[in-house]
Amino acid sequence: MNELLQFVITGLTVGMVYSLIALGFVLVWKSSGVANLALGQMVLISSWFAYSMLAQVGLPTWLGLIMVVVFALALGWIIERFILRPLIAQPILSLITVTLGLAFFLEGLVSFIWPKSVAALPHVLPQQVIHIGTAVVSMEYLLAAAISLALFILLSLYFKYSRMGIAMRATADDQLAVQACGIPVTKIFSRSWMFACVLAAIGGILMSSIGGITYGLVHTGLKAFSVVILGGLNSFLGAMIAGPIIGLAENVGDGYLTPLTWPGVKDVIPFIIIIIVMFIKPYGLFGEERIERI
Repeated sequence: MNELLQFVITGLTVGMVYSLIALGFVLVWKSSGVANLALGQMVLISSWFAYSMLAQVGLPTWLGLIMVVVFALALGWIIERFILRPLIAQPILSLITVTLGLAFFLEGLVSFIWPKSVAALPHVLPQQVIHIGTAVVSMEYLLAAAISLALFILLSLYFKYSRMGIAMRATADDQLAVQACGIPVTKIFSRSWMFACVLAAIGGILMSSIGGITYGLVHTGLKAFSVVILGGLNSFLGAMIAGPIIGLAENVGDGYLTPLTWPGVKDVIPFIIIIIVMFIKPYGLFGEERIERI
């Protein structure tokens, strides 16, 4: 029973970080209809950049984190402006292929600049231990979940009440109507990518502070993709609910199935969930069902 409580708390907190990263995917999909397959690589390069600022350059934590956010904003702007904008009105397969190529490019860039395979991110979050019932949980996990939840609430308020947030939601439904209101659609696309990169960067920092920086962070992006599939491609709420579900299944499965199967079963569970969801509910738990005429 003690082990189960430990697995549940850890799984739920890690799942919240998955939700945060998945939120960036949903944001890009809702505003531009592009499936960002470079999500994991964005998490990876942002984490290594944070390591560079905090460990190699030696900036104070607050200044280093600001530099990471600025880097993520610049990365998102560059991706949209120079890679995706020239492909506007092109077939959707072209856009998806470009994001796949971007993923390999970013991963190669990381290998070139930071050839080390493993690094420890200087402690960004407190490491005190907290007792919750019979479970012992590091403060890092709880703060990571709290930060993810706070950002979700802030983004929800932004998209619901701000003019630009409303325009970003409207773009997903009717781009021509948004243009008729005098708002450039390209500006919406650019901002969505910038937000997505910032969310990936923050998620990468949170995951790196918990488990260190490795190339396994790419798989974190893939797990976030499984969150999107489970919650629904165009649902913010679905992403936030599906994340803890994926994290819970992953950690409980790792704790109880690893002794019975193989050590890597933890990394397979999210993708098994994807397959099951695609068969039972292809649009996800909260995804919008759309019927397209051919």
